[in-house]
This record gives sequence, C-alpha cells and structure tokens, in this order.
Amino acid sequence: MTTNQPVKIMETVLRDGHQSLAATRMRITDMLPMLEQLDEAGFWALEAWGGATFDSCLRFLGEDPWERLRTLKKHLKKTPIQMLLRGQNVLGYNHYADDVVREFVNRAVDNGVRNIRIFDALNDVRNLEVAMKAAKAAGAHVQGAFVYTISPFHNQESFLKVAQDLVSLGADSICIKDMSGLLAPYAAYDLVKALKANISIPIQLHTHYTSGMASMTYLKAIEAGVDIVDCALSPFAMGTSQPATEAIVAALEGTQRDTGIKKEQLYPIADHFRTVKKSLAQDFKLNTAIDIDTKVLSFQIPGGMLSNLLNQMKEQGMADKYPELLEEMPKVRAELGYPPLVTPTSQITGSMAAFNVMLGRYKIIPREIKDLVRGKYGRTPAPIDPEFRKMIIGDEPLITNRPADDIAPQMDTLRQELAEKGYANASAEDVLSYALFPEVALDFFSKHR
Repeated sequence: MTTNQPVKIMETVLRDGHQSLAATRMRITDMLPMLEQLDEAGFWALEAWGGATFDSCLRFLGEDPWERLRTLKKHLKKTPIQMLLRGQNVLGYNHYADDVVREFVNRAVDNGVRNIRIFDALNDVRNLEVAMKAAKAAGAHVQGAFVYTISPFHNQESFLKVAQDLVSLGADSICIKDMSGLLAPYAAYDLVKALKANISIPIQLHTHYTSGMASMTYLKAIEAGVDIVDCALSPFAMGTSQPATEAIVAALEGTQRDTGIKKEQLYPIADHFRTVKKSLAQDFKLNTAIDIDTKVLSFQIPGGMLSNLLNQMKEQGMADKYPELLEEMPKVRAELGYPPLVTPTSQITGSMAAFNVMLGRYKIIPREIKDLVRGKYGRTPAPIDPEFRKMIIGDEPLITNRPADDIAPQMDTLRQELAEKGYANASAEDVLSYALFPEVALDFFSKHR
C-alpha cells in the first residue's frame, strides 16, 4: 500500500525519555556514539534540549547546557533539534523580563535549536506572546502548545480556543501537550478531529504512558489525522515516558499512515541506549523501572512529581500520610482555579497539599501560592472563589494585566551582578544561565570557568 499521509515522529530519547525515566541524568557522552545514526533515521525532529535538561546539566552533570547544544548541532546535520520552552518562565520557575526571554530564544536558535515548543502552565496565551514572536523573528519553527488537562472548566471548545489564539500569534504547528497521560483514546480522536477541522497547520500530540493508555491514544489520534507524534526509543519508553518508537513504527507499517522509518535501523540505536540506561541507574542510584499507575486519572499528578512528594513525606517521617496527600491534591487544585498540573503549577499545588496534610489546611501559605492567587503567573482556568482569595492574600491588589508587563528589563542588571562576582567577560549564554539558576550557575562557573 502506498503511504499517502505518513505519520511523522519526534524522537524524545535525548530529552523527555530520560527526563521521565532517569531523572534527566543522561550525559552528552552517553548520546555522542548514536547521534549520526539518530540523524539518519528519518525523524521529524529530535527533542534534545530544554525542559529540565538545562538545570540538570549545570546542577548534576557538570556540563554547560549551551556547550551540549553546540555539540549536538555539530553531529545532527539533517534532523532539526527541538527544545521545550515554558514561555515567560523560560526554563526556570519564575517569570522573567521580556529582554531575557528574547535573548534566550535568540541564543538558543544561534546555538543550534531549530524547533521551539512553547507552552504556559495556565494556558494563558499572554505568557507566550514574547517567546513566540522572538522565535519567529529568529527563524525557528514555532510550535504553540496547549496543556491538556481534565476539569469542569476544560473541554474541547476551551482547548480549540487556545489553539486558535496560538495560530493567531504565528504558530507553525500546534501541540497537544498531555504531560500526565490523561488523554483517553476516544477523547483524543474527537479533539484531533476538531483541531483538524478548524486549523490548517500541523497538529502534534505529546503524551506520557503514565496511565497505560498512550499507545491506544496515539492510534486513535492517528486515525483522526494527527500529523506528528512524540515517541521514545524502547529503553526510554513506557512507564512515565512516551510510547516506544519502534512499536509505533511497526504498528503503522503497510498502512496509509506508514512512517517510512525502518524499525531495523532503530534496533542498534536502542541497544546502545539500553546500556546507557543501566549505567545511569548504577551511577546515579536511580530506579528506572517505573510502573504504570492508572490512579493518575484521578489525581492527575505527573509521574516524576509523585516520587518527589513521597520522598518529602518520608523525610518528614510522614510517609503514612501519603494517601491523604493524594486526596488533598485535587481539593487544592480546585481551590486554586484548576491549574493544569505541569511545571511550575504542579510543584506549587503539590507543596501546598503536602503542607496541608502535615500541618493542617493553609496553616502555612508559601509565597508561590499567594502569587498564583494574585494572578502573578497569569489567569487561572477557573475563577478563584473570593472568600478563598481573601483568606490567602487578604486585600492585596490583583494582577489583571500580562504579568511580565510589571517586570523591568533584567539583562543589564544581571551582567552587572556577574561582573561584580568576578565574571566581567561573561558571554550572553553565561548571563542567561545565571538568570535562570543563579546559585547553581555560580557554583558551575567557579568550577569550570
């Protein structure tokens, strides 16, 4: 049968695969032996940068993330390098000034990124404007992403609205970003159908295997006409990662949506990464065998975060309260206006739920909770109950404008700070590393500069 509509695949083994299953600990030396083969495999893109990799390089691996990007670029001559960017959060946990966002996008593109997937934790499109325009101006493929979640305030219409807003901001493609594996197969079929009927640019689907539905979800989305799916080579697939690349390729062989990728070409690459996974587990004492947990459909917590929360409870000697925490999470999320649970809102909601269970409800209120309720992160999907808001922030004024409008330019100040710390000739890249992770970057510079 001739392939008339091949499904394209974005391979995530160099980023989300190991972020999901090996705490983002894969080193550039683990990647190097296979880069040319990955480049020749026929993928739509290789996701290899952004997300948690930037932080992990500096904090744990003694690697300069910018140097990693340049090395990847040297070896990947055909296949675009894709990165994940959190809009106005860039790759940190706060909103940054527009000049930082623009400079970061420009440096990323100059150093080798060709596709940028940009999302906002609240699906507040105002937080994506500057990053999307900068990426467009820098000549990158701009992928606008909306975060998929389930709540009384999220439905097909609301997602379609965000997607249309992203198109009007100049997106070259749209991504459905399902970070917790919540998208069910038939819901995926309907959502993709609606997007394809209303939007003329390519639709990409990103999901995680956390609930066990991901491969079925991909097949239904493919039937509905999705253009691109995110997969990970088998050693770094399944669990809380993506469906296995080889399996999706095999499932579509000989159909109208045949990917055109030869699975036989992928086997030696997968063998290499199987060895890498074993070495990461040993070197960093990681548990890389992560099981499927369909309960995620109730509490919606992304996989990596579950293990972090459990560890926090253990450290406080309160592991027995973990089931209470799982019940508390959805309550806190509803009170906070149903934010999708993805960085940074997942951490903010999770910590609040943990405090509530350990100390009593809202006995301690972290600054981030106040900021979220005030509107400092953007608009929450559902309005927050006025009485709850008063309990959290009293009579503090609300932020109704685009949050970054209140942030003065930061690049010159950051340069100045670095100069005072002895790095007067810091490159723009080093200034950006310092902007996102000040203490971690300074520690890194003291050892490597």
